[in-house]
Amino acid sequence: MKKTIFTILLVLLFSSCAVKKSPAADQVCFKEKCFNVEVMTTNEELMRGLMFRKSLDPDAGMLFVFPQSLPYHFWMKNTLIALDMIWLDESYKIVYIASNVPPCIKDPCPSYAPESSARYVLELNAGACQKFGISVGEMAKIILK
Repeated sequence: MKKTIFTILLVLLFSSCAVKKSPAADQVCFKEKCFNVEVMTTNEELMRGLMFRKSLDPDAGMLFVFPQSLPYHFWMKNTLIALDMIWLDESYKIVYIASNVPPCIKDPCPSYAPESSARYVLELNAGACQKFGISVGEMAKIILK
């Protein structure tokens, strides 16, 4: 009986080590740094983004997923926190970064856009790209639960 229990425990131990655990949240990862992200896909979500938010957790971000690749323009209208904006192409390669973009304090608000097309835009707290060495040309990994 003891031998059977011991064998079962060993099997459970080794099988649990072999199973990859899924992240608890949607994530975008660069090298060794991952950010838990809110994923925006509907027109309403894409337009609202981080408007009126007073803060963003240090390890969090917002991922905008567009139906096709275009040079999407972003602005900071009604956005209360400074951001790093990262444009990614279809293959998750960074094509453009707008760093330390301040909130818009008066109209008209400036807009930010890459010269090439992108399918995704990731918004992080200002300074995240510099802090974690995120740069144009780098590949991201997008993990959706």
